[in-house]
This record gives sequence, structure tokens and C-alpha cells, in this order.
Amino acid sequence: MKALIVIDYTNDFVADEGKLTCGKPGQEIEERITELTEEFVQSNEYVIFAVDVHEKDDQYHPETKLFPPHNLRNTDGRHQYGKLGTYYEQLQKADDVHVDWVDKTRYSAFCGTDIELRLRARNITELHLVGVCTDICVLHTAIDAYHKGFTIVVHEDAVQSFSQTGHEWALQHFKTCIRSESCEEIGNILFLEGISFNLANNLPLPILKGSGH
Repeated sequence: MKALIVIDYTNDFVADEGKLTCGKPGQEIEERITELTEEFVQSNEYVIFAVDVHEKDDQYHPETKLFPPHNLRNTDGRHQYGKLGTYYEQLQKADDVHVDWVDKTRYSAFCGTDIELRLRARNITELHLVGVCTDICVLHTAIDAYHKGFTIVVHEDAVQSFSQTGHEWALQHFKTCIRSESCEEIGNILFLEGISFNLANNLPLPILKGSGH
């Protein structure tokens, strides 16, 4: 069983007027993220919107010293961006869809949430990750998922970051550090640039065909 986790594709992270926006690079993956979400929903697969949430003037949150206020609770900045936002609103009115919204307060979608419980309850073993930022929340979510034994699929055409340097570094990090010899999990697979890799032993597998999952 597989699931799609849509990470932080919000107005504050993507829109031109966003408080901590990726700008154009983030906007350029709008179509692909929406397409993948639609594919998972139409296939009756599980979809999680993992969405950053912060409280105003939270002096105890570590990000307060790192970034300007963003994704504040009860603000438009937390709404899903563009076409994905429109599609999410449609899903709220639909019956029999397997879609959840999960608030998160840290980089990883697993930290401080019940996402792992939700996935285990549904016998999910394969996670597809999309969203922003490739080198922050997508990266930390992928690493946590890997250590928990999930098979990981990061869609390169549906992730982005504040800078191309950070984006490319994260993609390379997925290919190298996650499959380092210190990691003992066997059978996890990462799909990047059309090629799948066995993360445990660095062996290439057949080229991924079709829509990417």
C-alpha cells in the first residue's frame, strides 16, 4: 500500500506575497503536485496534507530565531497554494475520499504528529513525497520515513526550495547519505531522475515508467 504526503505547499511558502516564499520555482511545480494528488485520490490511495503551523510570537519555537513569522494559525498563509488549494476545497465536499490534513510544528511531518500511526493503521509501506522545501521539510520527512522503514519515493518534478543550490544538494543527499552503509534498513527504494535505487546497497533498478509511482 502507498500514500502521498503533500508537504507545506502553502501560500506562505509558494505565493509571491508569501511570508517565506520559494517564489517562481515553487510555483512551477503547481501543476505536477496537483496532478499527482488527483492521481492518488482517483486511485483511492491515501493522501496526507502535512502543513506547517506556528503560533504568533512563539518565543519557544526554534524557528522563531531562524525565519520571519510564517504559516501562522488561522491565516490565509496556511491555505494550499493555487490549483492545489482549489482541488483541496473540492475534496472537502466529496464523499469517500482518503484525504487527511495534519498540522505539524517541526520540519519533519513525523515529529509531534500521529502520521506514523495513520500510515501503520492503513498498512502503508510506500511513501511518495512532494512539496517544499526540498532541503528542509521534505528532507527531514524523508529521513524520518527512511529510518522508520518505509519505502520512499521523492518526486523530483514535484519538489522545490528557496534556492536551486539547496534543491540540488537535497536531491544529491537523498542519493548518497540516506543509503549510507550506516543505515541497515533493506529494500527501501528512492526514485529520482527516472532511475530507482536500492538504498541499502546502491544498486540501480529498472527505470521508473508511467506517471512516477
